Amino acid sequence: MLPSTAYLLVSHGSRDPRPQLGMEKLAELVRSRMGEGKKGKEKFSSYLPFYPSSGWGSRQSLLYSRYSDKVGTAIAISNAWTPLVETATLELGNFPLHEQIRRFANKALAYSYHQIQVLPLFLLRGVHVMEDIPQEIAIAQQRISDIVEIHQLPHLGSHPKLGQLLINQEEIADVEAKILVSHGTRRIGGNQAVEIMAQNLDAIAAYWSVDPMLPQQVKDLASKGYQEIGILPYFLFSGGITDAIAKTVTNLQQQFPQLHLKQGQPIGATPQLAELIVDLIANL
Repeated sequence: MLPSTAYLLVSHGSRDPRPQLGMEKLAELVRSRMGEGKKGKEKFSSYLPFYPSSGWGSRQSLLYSRYSDKVGTAIAISNAWTPLVETATLELGNFPLHEQIRRFANKALAYSYHQIQVLPLFLLRGVHVMEDIPQEIAIAQQRISDIVEIHQLPHLGSHPKLGQLLINQEEIADVEAKILVSHGTRRIGGNQAVEIMAQNLDAIAAYWSVDPMLPQQVKDLASKGYQEIGILPYFLFSGGITDAIAKTVTNLQQQFPQLHLKQGQPIGATPQLAELIVDLIANL
């Protein structure tokens, strides 16, 4: 983590407000974690009005940015480093992702950052990570030239310890078998990481969008004599799909009354997840 680098956490985007609320909370946790060890140092000041102020100390300088979206904005910036971490969405945002990146680049430049690292908060190495986000970054980079360098980091799902955040849940304690439910991708090899994670968690994998799906995996476990089955949603936050999974679990419970199906929680915005994100950034 370098003082000259700003970080943009990119999620898929949703009409459901819960994922974005989770993203904002997570960004704040990442800022806090990255800022640890910087206590006692000055922080960036807030936006200041465009007129001289005797309150500006010698450790501050006035930066005029011709790249600001608001003409005439003046920002007082402390020389000390404070992490700049914000969020963006690939889809369903107010602006296309490349425009969100461009605006973030303007802000980063105003705060004397000359490099942006984009971290895809995606769990699978699918089309969004491998094609869509790189294309949006390329458009943004073209529009801001080389004023600020933009780099894409490995996606969140590449962290080897991510699965540990799912396994220690009271909701699935003492189950006989576990099913890790991921969204899934049709990209060749894109689900391999889920299969490996499921194996490491002593679980089997199921997918929401591709086979094998959750009902089939529950039926297979039931046919083998398992009764206590834990369902682990491999998603960052609660949303429309996790709600749909819950309905599916309810229907399966009615279909198989001899089973005890227990559904866990998504990963969620936790200090532990923020720690993994910072670790992913630090170990590039």
